Amino acid sequence: MNKKQKKPAAKLSMKSIKRTIGFLFRDYPVAVCIIGICILATSVIGILPSVYIKTITGYIQEGLVSGFPSVQDKIISTLVIMVALYAAALIASMLHSQIMARVTQGFLHKMRTRMFSGMQKLPIRYFDQKSDGDIMSHYTNDIDTLRQLISQSLPNLISSGLIIVGVLAVMLYYSIPLMLVVFVGIFFMALVTKKVGGNSAKYFIRQQQSLGAVEGYIEEMMHGQKVVKVFCHEEKAQEDFDKLNDALCSDMTTANKYGNIFMPIIGNIGNMLYVLIAFIGGLMVTSGGIVPNISLENFINTGNAIGALSIPVIASFLGMVKQFTGNVAQVSQQINAVAMALAGAERVFSLIDENPETDNGDVTLVNCREENGRLIECQERTGIWAWKYPANKEFDEPKLVRVCGDVRFTEVDFGYEENKQVLHDVSLFAKPGQKIAFVGATGAGKTTITNLINRFYDIADGKIRYDGININRIKKNDLRRSLGIVLQDVSLFTGTVMENIRYGKLDATDEECIEAAKLANAHSFITRLPDGYNTMLDGAGANLSQGQRQLLSIARAAVADPPVMILDEATSSIDTRTELLVQRGMDALMKDRTVFVIAHRLSTVQNSDAIMVLDHGHIIERGSHDDLIAEKGTYYQLYTGSFELE
Repeated sequence: MNKKQKKPAAKLSMKSIKRTIGFLFRDYPVAVCIIGICILATSVIGILPSVYIKTITGYIQEGLVSGFPSVQDKIISTLVIMVALYAAALIASMLHSQIMARVTQGFLHKMRTRMFSGMQKLPIRYFDQKSDGDIMSHYTNDIDTLRQLISQSLPNLISSGLIIVGVLAVMLYYSIPLMLVVFVGIFFMALVTKKVGGNSAKYFIRQQQSLGAVEGYIEEMMHGQKVVKVFCHEEKAQEDFDKLNDALCSDMTTANKYGNIFMPIIGNIGNMLYVLIAFIGGLMVTSGGIVPNISLENFINTGNAIGALSIPVIASFLGMVKQFTGNVAQVSQQINAVAMALAGAERVFSLIDENPETDNGDVTLVNCREENGRLIECQERTGIWAWKYPANKEFDEPKLVRVCGDVRFTEVDFGYEENKQVLHDVSLFAKPGQKIAFVGATGAGKTTITNLINRFYDIADGKIRYDGININRIKKNDLRRSLGIVLQDVSLFTGTVMENIRYGKLDATDEECIEAAKLANAHSFITRLPDGYNTMLDGAGANLSQGQRQLLSIARAAVADPPVMILDEATSSIDTRTELLVQRGMDALMKDRTVFVIAHRLSTVQNSDAIMVLDHGHIIERGSHDDLIAEKGTYYQLYTGSFELE
């Protein structure tokens, strides 16, 4: 029941994070700049405490020699400056938080819009290959990882990165020998980051993929719960779920195992570095200048880079080492979130980047009125449809040709997969107003033919013409607007009965919807609902019977009033009494239209102008009901019950 999908290789690319930042700058340039300034301000201020430790320690040393009253004002003024800086940092942090909240939610809003807008343009083939739950996971789990990236991980990484760079610069200014010791610690931290961080990222990608697979399976089970219970497949369903859940658990455990050991390792390296700096620095201070200190500070102050290491410098240096390792640990904490965000971002962008349906058509469908035997385009619905050819070398102004409903297949070949052909050399025609029926075993190609008429898929070879126009020339939206479809599986949407009928024509008035319901024989049962046409339906239409849902589907097609109708086994899952009611609705809908009918019940196609019998993608018989009965071939055997559809 679960759609098998091959897991892509677990490999992260920084391209996704670059695109995310690019979208942020494009959508919110001013806000992002203000946030950047706030982060820079708080980061710079975050470095100053360690610097001021040296200043205050120096004043204390001076006070011990000459008395504290002489340095009291200096200490107080330094503390006032620090308080003022911290206040500025608090204001910058609050401003950053307020703006970031708006930017984050606005960005996610736009990303969801981009995904949904792109999804509306995807071919049906994409949805055939993906489970609904996996697609939903893009909008929930994957988009949430971007929220964490934008609101927490990126600001923290940038802030910690700035502090690390700033602290390293100050430490280099104070003591080059001690800085060399710090570089040894950086080397080991880099090794850990490369090894542990890389594995963590790899498994976080697998985690997001496994999470999508689990959600896809759960969604399928929710929709198929009745089938599961009818066939007593609870144990099998549980077994399949356990496999997917175990894979997710394994991926999440491994990802977090690497992610969780990262910070303790970095923290302990930092602690060892702190002790090492304290030891070496202590030796340099207590040696009385025997172990010299080389620094830019000495060079700037005395012109000589070599000098003794003072207690204020070592005190400040130790504070900066602690700050350095603390921010490296902070970065390590964000590795998990960044890895998950990158995995989520790649899945989000994979949906956005999916190739949309190609549409090179230039012929459109328009409403017309007729004056003196001439078609004139108009905006209001007139019941007269026309194909509008754009102006070209043959005619100087757009040309209008009345829609008749003449559909012809000429030697059409098609396969859903490149090396697996479904239709073979199919040729057929439906003249305007004719009813064409397709019968045959499951998988014979009946539904495939109707899918090709509305260009859900494009043919491999041959021609399909609609009123003499190659359907590749007709814009897909206009082609599909000219086709009304009533399917066996009815899709209703959360909303009122009226809104579900109006889905066939969004600008239809209430009166038009009611007339369509009457035409479909749905008006009677609708008026008996608790709130009539204002009765709320859920997405599955659980408060309606299968027949009632089908009648609403017919009413929806009726309000669209298309010139061509496709009825795909529309009565196969309802009882005989309801079928008569639905059949009357369909008969009214089919009047004066070209109609393609797919049916397992042969009694529903006897009045067809032509019946096509398909077998493994070939049309093996064609003719009227009487002609095919007289031939005593496959159709005759089906009709008399000596042969059954499989």
